[in-house]
Amino acid sequence: MGIGAFRATADIVLASGSPRRKELLGSTGVEFRIVISGVDEPAADAGETPGGYALRMARMKTLDVAATCGGAYVLGADTVVAVGDFILGKPVDVDDARRMLSMLSGREHTVVTACCLIGPEGETVWEEALSSKVTFATLTEEAIAAYVATGEPMDKAGGYAIQGLGAFMIARVEGSYTNVVGLPLAEVVDVLKRNGVIVPVTV
Repeated sequence: MGIGAFRATADIVLASGSPRRKELLGSTGVEFRIVISGVDEPAADAGETPGGYALRMARMKTLDVAATCGGAYVLGADTVVAVGDFILGKPVDVDDARRMLSMLSGREHTVVTACCLIGPEGETVWEEALSSKVTFATLTEEAIAAYVATGEPMDKAGGYAIQGLGAFMIARVEGSYTNVVGLPLAEVVDVLKRNGVIVPVTV
């Protein structure tokens, strides 16, 4: 942090322990703190859409952190991978990871990242769920097994990381790439700029 196109004018807290979100927000140059929410993440309710579920989780985690960070702008996010309205969570074991990747092989799915920004007085400044479409290449069982053996799928929604070792599986992305990684950076920067939380660095 500290080298980039923007600087912060207020205290910013990222309510996420994701290294990917830390790296994306840090690429802007703004200084921020990380405070990780301790709330449990329940399963989606019956009939709840992927966007609705992601937004509920993002709001829940952000509000939890904001309760202990008065005076700061708190940004939280949650990313969901879905085939239709069927939400794919993190694999519970290697067999589950193989099942998820087999389901995604050769087809399009949706990645939703929902964001929530809580202001210094506890007010909701912004919340939105953004969607991107990702199409997988057709994968052989051997390729799936080899990727699962790397261990990368085990803590990733949908069982893969687009920016990691799983990049070879991605045939096409429609929409924001950073949204698939876990933080729609263009939208986040726009909201922070419009609310005066960050400003461009002047030469």
